[in-house]
Amino acid sequence: MNPFRTQRPTKRGGRLLTLAAATIAALAPALTAGPAAAAGPAPVPALEVASYLGTWNQLAAVPAPFNLECARDTQANYTLDPQGNVAVFNRCTTWDGGSNEIRGTARIIDQVTKAQLRVEFPNVPFQEDPAGTPNYIVTALGPDYSWAVVTDPSRLSGFVLSRTPALDEASWEQVRGAIEAAGQSPCLYLTSPTTGGIDTVAPLCTR
Repeated sequence: MNPFRTQRPTKRGGRLLTLAAATIAALAPALTAGPAAAAGPAPVPALEVASYLGTWNQLAAVPAPFNLECARDTQANYTLDPQGNVAVFNRCTTWDGGSNEIRGTARIIDQVTKAQLRVEFPNVPFQEDPAGTPNYIVTALGPDYSWAVVTDPSRLSGFVLSRTPALDEASWEQVRGAIEAAGQSPCLYLTSPTTGGIDTVAPLCTR
């Protein structure tokens, strides 16, 4: 749930795109290999929406065009709107030190687990159908909602979210295990620099 529109290419953004493309090209079979991938990623059994609200720090993500403008401190803030949907406010620091932000809405599609949502942002392609299928699946949660792993039915996206800008090694082990359980490879995820946390961009499997 962290889509940021790319405003303009930068040299560092270009290098990041090259790294992202090389990583995905080398590891693309991990997206579709095996029975777990064929079945689709499973949501957590039950998501307490009230506990999931608030601010999350993005600590790693599968590279996508919409987040290449973000250099560090990518955050998502979730609140309930008057209609009972989740209001989404994403922001990050760009490569030139500026700020990039976008607002959207997330609707719960799966009323059983409440862990599959449809996220919509204005002027973002492929989100024209408000009654569409889920594109945001919470597949794992840490203790007391301290961290979360999010992907989509196709496994083309992925986010590691945390309440804090850093995780200890035991938590990272759990995160990597959750990514693999969802049918993805941790090598597809690049770390997201945060103030007070990881300061480099690298495949999560090399951390």
